[in-house]
Amino acid sequence: MTDQLPPGPAMPGWVQAALMVQGPKFPRYCHRRYGNRFTLRLGRFGTMVYLADPADIRDVLHGDESAFHAGEANAPVLGRILGPTSVLVTDEQMHSRQRRRLAGPFHGQTVERLLPRMKAIAAADVAQWPVGEPIQALPHMRSVTLEVILQTVVGLTGEQRLAPMRRALRTLAELDLLMMAQFPFPRLGRLWPWRRLEESKRQADALLFAEIARSRRATDLHERADVLAALIRHREPDGTAMTDSEVRDQIVTLLLAGHETTATGLAWALERLVRNPDVLEKATDAARRGDGTYIDAVVAETLRCRPVVPEVRRVVAQDFNLGPFLIPAGAVIDASVALVHLSSRQYADPDCFDPQRFVGRRPDPAIWFPFGGGNRRHLGAAFAATEMRVVLSEILATVDLVPTAARPERARVRHVTLAPHAGALVIALRHSGDH
Repeated sequence: MTDQLPPGPAMPGWVQAALMVQGPKFPRYCHRRYGNRFTLRLGRFGTMVYLADPADIRDVLHGDESAFHAGEANAPVLGRILGPTSVLVTDEQMHSRQRRRLAGPFHGQTVERLLPRMKAIAAADVAQWPVGEPIQALPHMRSVTLEVILQTVVGLTGEQRLAPMRRALRTLAELDLLMMAQFPFPRLGRLWPWRRLEESKRQADALLFAEIARSRRATDLHERADVLAALIRHREPDGTAMTDSEVRDQIVTLLLAGHETTATGLAWALERLVRNPDVLEKATDAARRGDGTYIDAVVAETLRCRPVVPEVRRVVAQDFNLGPFLIPAGAVIDASVALVHLSSRQYADPDCFDPQRFVGRRPDPAIWFPFGGGNRRHLGAAFAATEMRVVLSEILATVDLVPTAARPERARVRHVTLAPHAGALVIALRHSGDH
């Protein structure tokens, strides 16, 4: 047993950090060079131990929550926006309490009640698509998923209330790498343009607290299906309710966790479909027959070969034995979703977009974990997968997407996600009805 971390590149930390910003190529190179366990030293951004073996990853994701802290790992990047009680930045007892509070709103029957709203929102956006012209799908998908959040999570109706919230929350939800630079370098927050983030947060908080107060006074609170209403209705065993700040933190968490990631997944699905005509034809036929099984497989395969969040991070709370290595308390472990999903040991022809591998079968959670795993698996996973199925089905049933022979779009880093570098360019024609 040694106290050394797994091997990794010896280049300066700033060089490694710069290579990470360019996308997934650098971790894939390190995987080939050093194997399933390697260490990246990213200077100001910390030292990360990467894992690409499903057995190692299972030990971490399904390990004792007191030994592996997800909240502590997320807090440096997300804590300032999400708030101190967010389910994503808390650990152990506090995390368990917040997770329990959020479980009810994501019950299967509750999500089913929201499907017509999701479908209507997607239909309204698709109706605005220009015919026969290249468009970036990603901004459209962001508009759709933000609207779904506002209407089904916050419970907003009417343009008078939707419009200001839409403007305020978009800035928080769609951070780029420039705005995120203030997290490792806090002094930037005092300067323009980084000051805008704090100003946007204050505006969004004022609107959210007003909605929370309005909902607490609402006479129809017990009939509402939105998440905000469910959180306000929630009572602990001793009868206490969630505070306004706790409710606010969970709503903002659901916004950030369920808006940009779902939109990016949808954009990747469209990017993959137009570059695989046979799959596009099958998916279009399934959507128009109302067969969700194949669309679910398209969603699963998209999240496999184009993982939106490429890694799941944990801070080691106590020394951890990893084969011949001893990972010391305080170190950060990155369970690499991308390296497992694109491994030829786990999937035949992993670079091929083949939804058939998931038709009629559930993905193996040991080698398919786009929503994390263990006791920290994303609470909204079923909600996100359902939303992707509904929106994708509506698009395919409404328009004819034009296949393209263009090169696949590269993945570019956009805060914690990997997005299509050109925004997922597609061309749509109005559905002729001849299918």
